[in-house]
Amino acid sequence: VSHYSSFPAEAASDQAREGWKINYEKSWLHRHCSSLLLRDKQAQKAGRLFSGLMAMNVVFLGSAFICSMIFNKVVITLEDVWIFLSILKVLALGWMASYLLFTRRKPHAILYRDAHAGPMWVKGSLILFGACSVLLHMFRIGYNIIHIQCKSQVALLFPSIGILFICIQNTASLIKDRCQKTINMCFFFDRCGLMLTLAINLLLWLLAVTDDSVHKEIESEQNNTIQRYEGNGTSSCRCSNKTGCKVFQNGYILLYPFNTEYCLICCSMLYVMWKNVGRRIAQHHSTCAKPRFKPHGVIFGPLLGIFAVITGICIFMVYQVQATSSSPSHQAFILYYSYYIVLLPVMTLGALIGTITHGLEERELDTLKNPTRSLDVILLMGAALGQIGISYFSIVAIVATDPTDLLNSIILAYSVSLIIQHITQNIFIIEGLHRQPLPANEGRSQAEHSRNGSRRQDIRKASQTYIQTYSHLNWKRKALKEISSFLIMCNIILWIMPSFGAHPVFENGIEKSFYGYSTWFVIVNFGLPLGVFYRMHSVGDLLEVYRSA
Repeated sequence: VSHYSSFPAEAASDQAREGWKINYEKSWLHRHCSSLLLRDKQAQKAGRLFSGLMAMNVVFLGSAFICSMIFNKVVITLEDVWIFLSILKVLALGWMASYLLFTRRKPHAILYRDAHAGPMWVKGSLILFGACSVLLHMFRIGYNIIHIQCKSQVALLFPSIGILFICIQNTASLIKDRCQKTINMCFFFDRCGLMLTLAINLLLWLLAVTDDSVHKEIESEQNNTIQRYEGNGTSSCRCSNKTGCKVFQNGYILLYPFNTEYCLICCSMLYVMWKNVGRRIAQHHSTCAKPRFKPHGVIFGPLLGIFAVITGICIFMVYQVQATSSSPSHQAFILYYSYYIVLLPVMTLGALIGTITHGLEERELDTLKNPTRSLDVILLMGAALGQIGISYFSIVAIVATDPTDLLNSIILAYSVSLIIQHITQNIFIIEGLHRQPLPANEGRSQAEHSRNGSRRQDIRKASQTYIQTYSHLNWKRKALKEISSFLIMCNIILWIMPSFGAHPVFENGIEKSFYGYSTWFVIVNFGLPLGVFYRMHSVGDLLEVYRSA
């Protein structure tokens, strides 16, 4: 009887809870908090929409200036574009100064950290490429001072403002430190400032891709004469210091790709910072520790990668010696492209095996929303379009001219191999980035086992301990770590070779004679920096794949 009599009491308690829930939902406090959250979300959406539209209009206006300068250099000159970009830089510098002096010092301005943003390789790249960009502007200032009789004051002012802009932009509070933090105070001014700075870097990259005036001036130095447009005519001037001109010319050409790389990296980091404005991160998400980078006994991948790096450096030095002394010979081009033809299929095979191994793993996919990882995937796919685009242009030029020639057939095989390697490596990296990390207890037990093993053995048995630690990984993790380490080393050498002067795609003359100098200059300057950025970005992503494997 007592069992049945409990039903009315339970029904009454349920009705009481429902009544309390209805009263709570209808309470003023609940409605007020809900309205505040709704208005906060609406303010965030409005701020993102307005700042995004502002950046889009700035980019379109700047692109119109640059395109007008390309097609009509008499009406819209390069100096007009410099003046426009200088005005934008001054506005961005004003926002940076306001952030450093006011916003950063306010209490509770920054409460959360995005653990996925601002990895170490990105910070190092910003410092390296920023320093190279500063040196590039210094070389340009020196080059313009030597030709001061035929250069305007804007030609000296623009790189000077560029140096100041890069130095302030690269400060720890704006790029290196703040990219890992989220601004809790949703300032409309900060959103607009970030998007304005992003638009400036994008326009600087577009100008660097399309402006070949300095390169044409350097080519005309062979005749000891510089020609430039002034109104409807031209003026010429001679280099007063041939040694200084040579130094500034070589330095400018060597550092030119680094400036475009710097602009691309800044655009990606500024986008992450813009997305993090007002973003609230869960406490466990913001404080989660990433897996540490440990060798885990990986042997064969690094050995093969080191062999590929050493071989690539030797071929690179042989090619550069001939390229700097005189025009590269036919054999130098064949040697350079043959190295790629051997290396790229091996990288493709490794990426395919890694992708299959990912499919055999039992780890689930990480489906949590992560803007930094989404940006990584977008940048990886977008940067791959640079070398893929150049490869397709080369294929068309070679097939249309003489594909039976030895050098042409080698370049054709190189272009096809490069396209396939980019696609397979992207699939492998994306699969690895979206895998759930291993449980913490598994990594802890392995660490304790390695510490106990090191206590039992002395220095003479260190190699045996290394192999013993390696044996505790299952074959799937072993394969993924070996493949990742090999691809890391290969991408490093493929980043070094085009970054420090080896540009056979422009120097072999096949595509340049087919498309013309100016057209091929734009194609190469559009695709080559993206290709270099892709290799560098792949190294960082492959490190994450290695650590999570």
